[in-house]
Amino acid sequence: MTNALYILSLSLSELTKQLQESALSPEEVFYTYLEKTLDVHQKLNCCTEIILDSFEQLKTIGSCKRGILYGVPLSLKENLLLKNHDSSCGVVKYLNQPADDDCVLVKVLKEQGAIPFVRTNFPQALLNYDCSNPIYGQTLNPHNLQKTAGGSSGGEAALIGAGGSVIGIGTDIGGSARIPASFCAICGFKPTAGRLSSKGCKSIFRGQKTVLSTPGPMARDVDSLALFMKAEICEQMVFLDPTTPLLPFDEGSRNSLRIGYFDCIEQTPTSPSMTRGVQEVKALLEQAGHTLVPFTPVRILDMAELMSKGALADGGATFLQQLEGSPVDPVLHAQVAMYRLPICLRKVLAFILKPFWPSGARLLRSSDCVNDTIAQWRRLNLDVVLCPIIGPAFNFCYCGKLMSMVPHSMTYNLLNFCAGVVPVSTVTEEDERNLCHLDKGGWFNRVLKKAITGGVGLPVAVQCVALPWHDELCLRFMKEVEELVKKARKDEGANANGKVYLIYDFH
Repeated sequence: MTNALYILSLSLSELTKQLQESALSPEEVFYTYLEKTLDVHQKLNCCTEIILDSFEQLKTIGSCKRGILYGVPLSLKENLLLKNHDSSCGVVKYLNQPADDDCVLVKVLKEQGAIPFVRTNFPQALLNYDCSNPIYGQTLNPHNLQKTAGGSSGGEAALIGAGGSVIGIGTDIGGSARIPASFCAICGFKPTAGRLSSKGCKSIFRGQKTVLSTPGPMARDVDSLALFMKAEICEQMVFLDPTTPLLPFDEGSRNSLRIGYFDCIEQTPTSPSMTRGVQEVKALLEQAGHTLVPFTPVRILDMAELMSKGALADGGATFLQQLEGSPVDPVLHAQVAMYRLPICLRKVLAFILKPFWPSGARLLRSSDCVNDTIAQWRRLNLDVVLCPIIGPAFNFCYCGKLMSMVPHSMTYNLLNFCAGVVPVSTVTEEDERNLCHLDKGGWFNRVLKKAITGGVGLPVAVQCVALPWHDELCLRFMKEVEELVKKARKDEGANANGKVYLIYDFH
């Protein structure tokens, strides 16, 4: 039998090639990843169930080498509907309600030859970027067991980050794929909402259209994300869900880019490593011949208010109703406490907080942000934007206390821009020392300091953003960042002061 370490070391592109050429059999690959997943789950508590139907699918798949992802075992976030399986979203009332059919994405993946074999963990009710719920418990970070894996697609990020899956599907409504990707040193992609079918992706907030959710791939490298998109975007997806556009996946050219960049957002907490990550990648991009232009996000406080009122237009009433009959997970205590405040008291608190935390005051108490952002983008003649993503991984139970950081990610759900995350470095001793500067920045900065203290060696990522329906360009930009970081690591290596460009190897 082929060495398991060899199979686990292959990228998705390399794995599909070997499967198509019969250098590897689907059985070898499946059982190698199954064994690795069980081992990872014991350490990280990242899975909710092994999909028993996958064993039956494995028996029949060898008769026809059909599809881009022939023989590839694949992981799924638990809120993606799977026939005869519950999608609880961590809420007790949704247990013992098996789905009647697979979601569209899973149907397409099976048609492309993939074998969904495991489902992964998430935070209760999905509206948090930690990863714990009363049904399945807390998922741990593969790089530090005292840290969270992030959320809401945290089980996916932990499993992939620890080598238990080569490709998986998360969902993203406010950074739910990108934040855990940042925390766990993998790549995560939020396509333009509508580019992939959301039919059969369960949410406990039906009808909310202001801040758009979308499924998206998560993997160890950017090429795997692109291959997943190529497999999903096909005529069958459009046939099964005619609301998705018949827009072929075009990987495009590799010309020089004009890149906007910023390393912080007005009145939004930002860690030292987040800022450093952007600055170092900016330097690499300039050295590679790209043009870097300072970019200031427009009307960010208006967008923060719009995000809050759009995602929770009823002040959190539906959120609280969904939790009825369930114990409330500790990661949600801060959020639930705020949502239970009477509206009149929230307005009083907003008035009191305004001088100290204007964006938070708006969150507690519109404008055409999309057109204004695009207009600024066009004035600067930008192709893409480089910016921070929340990180490094938090200590447990701090994510709900730092919802003030979500503009770093949720902004692009509101705007419906495509965005992806690439790991670029690790937290240094200097980053840790620089946490002292957060003491001067108000209460939420001090909470952030507590959340990320003890993070030396944890992953640092950056975020790559493109305009709506420019998903291929976004992935191409992510690939450029990934390649430049790999080259910098090869040229410089790890040096004494800790400035490293690290692509993780978990095998």
